[in-house]
Amino acid sequence: MDTQGWLLRVLVHPANEQDKVAGRWVLQRLPLWDRLQRFIFDSGYASDALMHWCQQVFGVETEITCRGKETGFEVLPKRWIVERTLGWLNRFRRLSKDFEQLPAVSEGFIYLAMSHLMLRRLTR
Repeated sequence: MDTQGWLLRVLVHPANEQDKVAGRWVLQRLPLWDRLQRFIFDSGYASDALMHWCQQVFGVETEITCRGKETGFEVLPKRWIVERTLGWLNRFRRLSKDFEQLPAVSEGFIYLAMSHLMLRRLTR
């Protein structure tokens, strides 16, 4: 997602595949990657190999956002944008549960839902 919460690319992968590995797949398919300046990852992508690969291939800064050590709620910069977008997508009944058998169908419904959200905001 970009800093506005708009979806750039989706990759639905099996649960036994780690995010660190699947991260390369989705990053290689990013549109307009030459315009990107920084990649911000959550702690599931914390891997020196992935960070080094991003810097070599894309020439961008990389950053890992980690949860605070304290108990309770804490707003983390940029991380709430992703959570907000996932909340928007959960409003679509088809995406609230995983009904699909093929990952490509799940990806298609995510793109369809995001297109719907973007069009609604453009027509206001």
